[in-house]
Amino acid sequence: MSKIIRTEPNAILSKVVEYHGFLFTQGFVARDLTADIVAQTHDVLEQIDEALEQHGTDKTRLLQAQIWLKDIKDRDAMNGVWSAWLPKDGAPARACVQAVMAAPEILVEIMIVCTK
Repeated sequence: MSKIIRTEPNAILSKVVEYHGFLFTQGFVARDLTADIVAQTHDVLEQIDEALEQHGTDKTRLLQAQIWLKDIKDRDAMNGVWSAWLPKDGAPARACVQAVMAAPEILVEIMIVCTK
């Protein structure tokens, strides 16, 4: 049986779950919730880079992304940061929707599926 690795698990979630070389992340939100959509997106993507590096992989191995925005009108600004972050020809399958966030200050939340 293959081992399941859970990074920083708590009572309700793990930061990353690794199984059979696949990584499934939590939904990442910005650490500074006073920032605008551009800064929050940068921070979220930085946290994803850190999590992937911790598991020995990187954004060139992205398979899928789910993105939630507090306001879909922020999509273009978020996409500007997202597109600059993606590796050339490395865009994953993706969904991006407007959602009621867990806290009103959260403007963007992103979770990804990646492989090693």
